[in-house]
Amino acid sequence: MTFLSERINNLSESATLKMTKLGRELTAKGINVISLSIGEPDFNTPEHVKDAAKKALDENYTRYSPVPGYPELRKAICEKLKNENNLTYDISQIVVSTGAKQSLSNVILTLINPGEEVIIPTPYWVSYSEMVVLAEGKSVFIDTDIESDFKITPAQLEAAITPKTKLFMFSSPCNPTGSVYSKEELAGLVKVFEKYPNIFILSDEIYEHINFIDKHESIAQFESIKDRVIIVNGFSKAFAMTGWRLGYIAASKEIAAANDKMQGQTTSGTCSIAQRAGIAAYEQGLETVLEMKKAFKRRRQLVYDLLNDIPGVKTNLPDGAFYFFPEISSFFGKRDAEGNIIKDSADLALYLLNVGHVATVGGDSFGNNNYIRLSYAASDESLIEALRRIREALGKLN
Repeated sequence: MTFLSERINNLSESATLKMTKLGRELTAKGINVISLSIGEPDFNTPEHVKDAAKKALDENYTRYSPVPGYPELRKAICEKLKNENNLTYDISQIVVSTGAKQSLSNVILTLINPGEEVIIPTPYWVSYSEMVVLAEGKSVFIDTDIESDFKITPAQLEAAITPKTKLFMFSSPCNPTGSVYSKEELAGLVKVFEKYPNIFILSDEIYEHINFIDKHESIAQFESIKDRVIIVNGFSKAFAMTGWRLGYIAASKEIAAANDKMQGQTTSGTCSIAQRAGIAAYEQGLETVLEMKKAFKRRRQLVYDLLNDIPGVKTNLPDGAFYFFPEISSFFGKRDAEGNIIKDSADLALYLLNVGHVATVGGDSFGNNNYIRLSYAASDESLIEALRRIREALGKLN
């Protein structure tokens, strides 16, 4: 549309939200669709968190909140970072935002000038590259695959760096692959960053608590680069609080102040009620989080076994988050019952939706076209039926 800005015309629609929308449209027509397309725990927000929100209403926490968040919430975040991650931050280094998504966007917009480069390992969460587009920066991708467990090496990182590199951004545990970087693997990347003191590191740790191998390792633990690391985290995944929209950054005072300034001219402080609930979430422990993690670990094994039973699908066992990112390129070039050719992962995801009535997301949106992403944040029964439908639908291609 010519009357719209180039900024919005150059922006792609979120693929995960698009598939969710298409799935809902089929559901509205009376079709039973199983959605494995969105990254949302199927659990309810813990009772103590909801009770804190109700109490906040009764206590009239209904006015504008401070732009970077209530001091009590930022203090709780600092204590969480110290107790769980052995990381020391002051509340002046914390900025609370309307979800981790806004936190990511704030960081990119406050750091990136037009033409500056952001290194992003693929596959990546769909919005990373589009946020760089909004900042008029340039994404530089480092490709990985299932053989490397979707993780980059120090040599790959160094080869991607140019004089225009300003930021490196990644997630661990990763969306969409579930891959988790070990302390040793992070240390290898840190040795490269030590050579380039002008590069910042954006570490998306929103899936921190859904980790099946060991304790979470943050790249901010390395003192030599800590001042250049911006941690992004939030409450949506660990506490099943997706609709509450509550995320935050932990960064140097200068970067935190810049994010505060940016937010002050856009949304201001995030929802007062959600913030009071967030305080309760961090102050009352991880019991509900660990229960949810047990369920995800069981489902992970269930889906892994079912995926391995589908001819032509290749998968690995992810170490965190609640996604699989199976390789499905063996189906490219095949035809459906109407003679339509499956050309890429987007075609396959659409085919699985229309024929199998299972919503997934094509890997092209995550930077790796040979894969699809499916979430196992669903009941065991739904997952068993979804994988049965996928197997049956793929078996019809010829």
